[in-house]
Amino acid sequence: MPKGSILVVDDEQEIREGLEALLTSEGFDVTLAETGEAGLRKLEEKPYDLTLLDVSLPDRNGLDMLREIRRRDPNVAVILITAYGSIDMARAAFKSGAQDYITKPWSNDELVTQITLAIEGRRLREENVQLKRALKQRYNFPNIIGKSDKMLAVLDLVTQVAPSRSTVLISGESGTGKELIAKAIHAASPRADKAFIPINTGSIPSDLLESQLFGHVKGAFTSAIASKKGLFEVADQGTIFFDEISTVSPETQAKLLRVIQEREFMRLGATDTIKVDVRILAASNEDLRKLVREGRFREDLYHRLNVIAINLPPLRDRKEDIPLLIERFIERFCRENNKPARQFTNAAMKLLMDYDWPGNVRELENAVERSVVLSNSEWMEPELLPESVGTYEVVKGVRLQLAEFLPPLPGESGPHSSTPAPSLFEILEEVERRIIVDMLERTHWNQTEAAERFQVPLSTLNQKIKRLGIETRRRPGAARGAGNGVEDPAPFAAGK
Repeated sequence: MPKGSILVVDDEQEIREGLEALLTSEGFDVTLAETGEAGLRKLEEKPYDLTLLDVSLPDRNGLDMLREIRRRDPNVAVILITAYGSIDMARAAFKSGAQDYITKPWSNDELVTQITLAIEGRRLREENVQLKRALKQRYNFPNIIGKSDKMLAVLDLVTQVAPSRSTVLISGESGTGKELIAKAIHAASPRADKAFIPINTGSIPSDLLESQLFGHVKGAFTSAIASKKGLFEVADQGTIFFDEISTVSPETQAKLLRVIQEREFMRLGATDTIKVDVRILAASNEDLRKLVREGRFREDLYHRLNVIAINLPPLRDRKEDIPLLIERFIERFCRENNKPARQFTNAAMKLLMDYDWPGNVRELENAVERSVVLSNSEWMEPELLPESVGTYEVVKGVRLQLAEFLPPLPGESGPHSSTPAPSLFEILEEVERRIIVDMLERTHWNQTEAAERFQVPLSTLNQKIKRLGIETRRRPGAARGAGNGVEDPAPFAAGK
């Protein structure tokens, strides 16, 4: 089965035939067209996964044709071929709706990689649409997005526990969506038409928290000029969600335990009890079992809360959910900011998929919002992403490389255990050198573009290149379609 169908539109026979031979050998189904009009006729006959489009055609401007192709099929993937590679051309291509662009002469490996990514991106978008329909039929949780096995297991558990009145303890790192799960449990329960009251216990002082939860009678304390209902009374027949339950004081923990066990409580300053039927959901980003062992959380309260445990996986452990989440966030932020539809380029999506997201879904949401707000065209480039996301891949790659020459710890063996250990100054200098080399390779040794991406003057980058002894490389004048001939930088020698 072919990897995908590709339409090549180029007026030069040598290029068309070369691309056909290359892509066919890579397992793609290839169709050729020598003019813009011929290409449009081919597109009318059947859909293609991707169109490789030359910018300079005898009968049409490539960018104008690109816009026409996108008008007919907004989801089509298009890669532009140009002999005039520049930042301005890339921006014009993305603004017109191109998925990516490549310059002549190109690297065959790079071209195949770009095509594969573009086709996978198109198929992923189509799969996401189908998956959302399937999830909607299986689960009625419109605000929870996920197709990974771990998230589907969570949704199955939510579906099972929602109809009960059992207490649920939701654990997970900050930003994983614990409150969303709590809301989903409430919405799918028989209490859905009653109150859902979230309360962040970590942001409320202990004495004020008790007053808010249990209420008070007139005169219970100096400022209590009138009796007031607490949240437990307000939530009767409904649900209370305690976020950051680990921050509750020992005194309040004892009172919460009584409410869970006896389903009754007393207002502050009162002597009579009030009966309530409230379902309690709690969440913590700390390990409550560890807090119990340390004497910082009541063991009996922990067991009362942990009747049913739901553990939310961090985003780094369910990366297949990232495209779905991104699509949802883009839709929302485009709507909120009155902007047309947006998409991330392949390069930007790769960074988003490779990043570890220590802030989880909340951090991803912020990154997408930033990109949408700052974007001026349909395709959002890596430059719009937060610096932490944009530099992660470079730093990660450098870290992996440096691990090969860092001196081993006592008792450890390593590749350079018999050579003199480099000094801290030499290590820091090598880190800087490898980061710069990595960026130069990514920009095909275009120092102007590398300086723009580093956000430093070109003169500053040139000075660093000279100081660090980085040998600049040029692409040789290879034939069209040949590799760019860029050599690997000389390996670092420890202590050199």
